[in-house]
Order: sequence, then structure tokens, then C-alpha cells
Amino acid sequence: MSTIDVASNTEATMIINVLYFASLADEANCQQETVSVEQSTSLTELYEQLSQKHRFSHPQAELRVAVNDYFAKWTDQIHDGDSVVFITPVAGG
Repeated sequence: MSTIDVASNTEATMIINVLYFASLADEANCQQETVSVEQSTSLTELYEQLSQKHRFSHPQAELRVAVNDYFAKWTDQIHDGDSVVFITPVAGG
């Protein structure tokens, strides 16, 4: 597990645990990481920051998001200590 700091020093920060599955885990080269972000960071901004870092192939519009084991809206707020999962599309048969 790695920790990255994407927050500036001008604002309070929060620690978020991010879990990756399927292709996102492959692209991130890890199954989870702990990130430090500014207190005001949205789920959309969090994904954008991580997408730039890991060069994710999925745009946000293709993904679902879950916070603390519950599906969330991209507009929902995140808080210090939350666990976030970005969920890729699943093909079935």
C-alpha cells in the first residue's frame, strides 16, 4: 500500500483510502492506496487526480463510485477516513 500526497499546504487535508479492482487495479499497479487530499476535494476531482497519476483508460462517465461500501453519486461529499472504490463497467453473459 502506498500513500500519495496530492494536497497543497494551504488547506486542511483528509486521508482517503482508495480501492482498485479489475482494469483500474492493473493500471494503478496496486489494489489500494491511501491518498491525502484537500478537504474540499470532490469525488470527481479525486478521480481526475488519480487518473492523471495512473493514466487510467476509463473516463469518469463510464464508472460508478462507492463510498464506505455504498454506491454514491459523483456529487456526494467525501470525508476524512472514507474508503472510495471506482467501479468499472462489467460485462456479463
